[in-house]
Amino acid sequence: MKALVIEAPRQAVIKEVAYPAPQRGEVTIQVKQVGICGTDFHIYEGEFISPYPIIPGHEFSGIIHEVGEGVCGFQPGDRVSADPSLFCGACSFCLTQRGNQCENWGALGNTVNGSMAEFVSVPAGNVIKLPDSMSFEEGAFIEPMACVVHGMNRLQLQVGNRVLLFGAGAMGQQLIQSLARAGASELVVVDVAQEKLDLALQYGATKGILSRNVDTELSKDNYPHGFDAVVDVTGIPAVIEQALDYVGPAGKYLQFGVTPEHASIRVNPFKLYNKDWTLLGSMAINHTFIPAFHWIKEGRIDVKPLISQTISLEETVAFLEQPKASHLMKVQIKL
Repeated sequence: MKALVIEAPRQAVIKEVAYPAPQRGEVTIQVKQVGICGTDFHIYEGEFISPYPIIPGHEFSGIIHEVGEGVCGFQPGDRVSADPSLFCGACSFCLTQRGNQCENWGALGNTVNGSMAEFVSVPAGNVIKLPDSMSFEEGAFIEPMACVVHGMNRLQLQVGNRVLLFGAGAMGQQLIQSLARAGASELVVVDVAQEKLDLALQYGATKGILSRNVDTELSKDNYPHGFDAVVDVTGIPAVIEQALDYVGPAGKYLQFGVTPEHASIRVNPFKLYNKDWTLLGSMAINHTFIPAFHWIKEGRIDVKPLISQTISLEETVAFLEQPKASHLMKVQIKL
């Protein structure tokens, strides 16, 4: 079968690889749609925990092609998506509902071969059927939405909280819709692209600020007490340091964006102590795939406007090689 393989950092090729026949308890899915994630860029750049060579791709949808031994409830032709998480299920973290911190953590497209290929094999327990009303494009959004659901569970937003969010790309837009539905009062969004801010305002943001105007718009005169919650979706260390300046007394800060593995930031420890801050991380998915599926299925989160471009598998190599365009949100691969 044909697949995109990252053979080493900044070395991606399209090549023929072995068909992934399903093992016992698995199904093999013919991939129809794959989302390109920021993590895929980190893998391409050599900034993530992935081994090489690897087939990336962890947000996808498709059709079941073959069913392995011992699998019930699925048959060839079923329209599906799948949680890429590979938790061991036996360590202390898995046994206490913290599977995303599994001692043997793995994920399709991150630690083992993923879905930027014609076929991918998946544990049947990770698979969910898509209703006919849900497109393959929407089905490929369940995984990123599951990351958002985990982030929201970590943040535990209170109704009426005032929120500041940095980064209005595809993940930021899903967070914006979620924060608005979860009860944020003021929801201020910062980004480098005006068109992303315009979309954020359509879906629940109360104010959009271009990043070049942050110092003026978010001055102490305008926001003397900062915000109840600040969220970074950029993963850019300099932006993270800036974002922390706006956390108010007893406020929460959520690091949602993925940074390079060895990045570092400076934090004022006196402010952390004196202002009673809560600093939170949000790592991938933690048993949140099904809730995300329901949010999209019921139209609570509208992901269709977030697709900026659809490309072929062959075009993906060049796409990974070029600098990320600031105006793009979600780019998907159609197979």
